[in-house]
Amino acid sequence: MKSRETLIRLKRFQVDERRRHVVQIESMIADFERMASDLDREILTEQERAGIDDPGHFAYPTYAKAAMTRRDNLRRSADELRAQLDDARAQLGEAFEELKKVEILEERDQERERLVEAAREQVELDRIGAQLRHA
Repeated sequence: MKSRETLIRLKRFQVDERRRHVVQIESMIADFERMASDLDREILTEQERAGIDDPGHFAYPTYAKAAMTRRDNLRRSADELRAQLDDARAQLGEAFEELKKVEILEERDQERERLVEAAREQVELDRIGAQLRHA
C-alpha cells in the first residue's frame, strides 16, 4: 500500500506541474496579446501625429514601422504558444487520467479491506453470540 500512496503523490505532483505549465503559457499569451494591443494604439498615435498612415510612404514614422514589426512578432509568438498550450492541455488531461486510475485502484483496495474487516468483525460477533447462547 505504501508504494501506491507514493505513486498517488507522484501523480498529483505531475498534475500540479502540468497545471502550472498550462497557466504559465496562458499568462504569456495574454501578456503578448496585451503588448500587441498596446503597440497597435502606439502605432495609431504615431500615424495620427505624423499624418501618414501608409507604411510604404517615404515619410512614414520609423517608430511606427518598428512597433509594427514588434507587434507582428508578438502575435506570431502568441500563435506559437497556442500550439504549445494545446499540447500542454493534452498532457494535463493525460496526467489527470493517470491520477484518477491510481486513485480508483486505491479506493477499491480500501473498500476491499473494509469488507474483509467487516467480515472478520461479523465472524467474531457470531462467535461471541454463540458462546453466550451456550452459557
